[in-house]
Amino acid sequence: MNPESLIHVELAEWQTLGPDNCQALAGMRLDDSPGVRAVVERLTQRNLLGITELRQGLRIEAFSHVGRLRIGGLNLTIRPKITGSSLLNLVRYAFGLRRLHLLTDDSPLVNQLGLEDLLISQLNAEVHELVSRGLLRAYVPTGERLSSPRGRIDIRKLATEGGTPAATLPCLHHPRIEDTSLNRVLLAGLKMAASMAGSVELRRESRKVAALMDERVSPMRLDLDGLCRIQRGMNRLNAAYEPSMTIIRMLFESQGIAFGGASAHVALPGFLFDMNAFFQALTSRFLRENLPEYVVRDEHGLKGMMRYRPDFNPRSRQSPTPRPDFVIERKGKIVAFLDAKYRDLWEKPLPRDMLYQLAVYAMSHHELRSSVILYPATSHAATEARIDIADPNFGNHLAQVRLRPVHLPTLEKLVANHTAKGQRGRESYAWDLAFCHG
Repeated sequence: MNPESLIHVELAEWQTLGPDNCQALAGMRLDDSPGVRAVVERLTQRNLLGITELRQGLRIEAFSHVGRLRIGGLNLTIRPKITGSSLLNLVRYAFGLRRLHLLTDDSPLVNQLGLEDLLISQLNAEVHELVSRGLLRAYVPTGERLSSPRGRIDIRKLATEGGTPAATLPCLHHPRIEDTSLNRVLLAGLKMAASMAGSVELRRESRKVAALMDERVSPMRLDLDGLCRIQRGMNRLNAAYEPSMTIIRMLFESQGIAFGGASAHVALPGFLFDMNAFFQALTSRFLRENLPEYVVRDEHGLKGMMRYRPDFNPRSRQSPTPRPDFVIERKGKIVAFLDAKYRDLWEKPLPRDMLYQLAVYAMSHHELRSSVILYPATSHAATEARIDIADPNFGNHLAQVRLRPVHLPTLEKLVANHTAKGQRGRESYAWDLAFCHG
């Protein structure tokens, strides 16, 4: 399709556009090709994006995923609430990425770049740093004929040859080379990044860094199973590779949808990044690092809270186990239930499913009787809201759900301040997020 004939539409996270408020969508129809219809169906099923055909045109509803997507003749851009360097700083902190000098750091266009370009810029800097210091090498068992023997002579192979005179001997040795699975993933990740980058300068930079590895590292095809296996095998010896592997996996997963396990990966015509997963990682790290007297458990199962009665479980199903995003404990005792939801509840209404979920957590603990939704906010006016849950017959208080804003500009300043005063500020803010005024 001619790029000039594409219809470009831009919207913000959690925004809805349609024929009434976007002239470009008026009278528009989806392509009838099976590929386009399949992508739209998958996006809708996974709540990544809502696309509905109306009589007057298309209706597009964005959720917590941001990025760029091309669906038939529609070129869609979904921008996050925070952009540019502020977003990159928080992503760096959430996923443990280093602050390296990036191609985009001093550019006036940094605040116009998409998240994928910011991540690619970070990946280029990470890999360039690894190459400059020297790629990790590994001893690889190798059997070959050599004129100057190394390792040990392969007596078994020599015997099978019947002692035929030759200028070489079969040897078994272990050369220390850079052509390892870790470096192959690194090279494949750079090439993927070069194909994804929206900036010509970034594409050039990715290819330039990849060219430094091409002669020494074999090419490979990325897959989610391999990436998971690589990340599980990370240890202190290859810890320097961890930021690069994290970015490569983020970029790879944001290019597709996984169905029924890691191996079922359906490619998307673009890049969609899950801001909900990012916000959960951000709040998790901030709370874990800044509540020194407490233990923060991610997605801790509340076992025994719900169970099937043995005599009324005809299908022998496993009892459901509610899992709050965070459970905070002190001396083995639960002192708070927290859920992180990437939806600005200061500007948007609270969905019923979120309220019912938090109400269950609140009523599960006979002492606490409260639970908290942490949500991202940029407005300084955002303050905590509380919803009381009462017995509808007698009005007795049962529990309370608290809607607590996480002010992202404040959080960015706190994580960037590495002084003693900054540490005290982080601990104070972490206490406010976890407990507020009790």
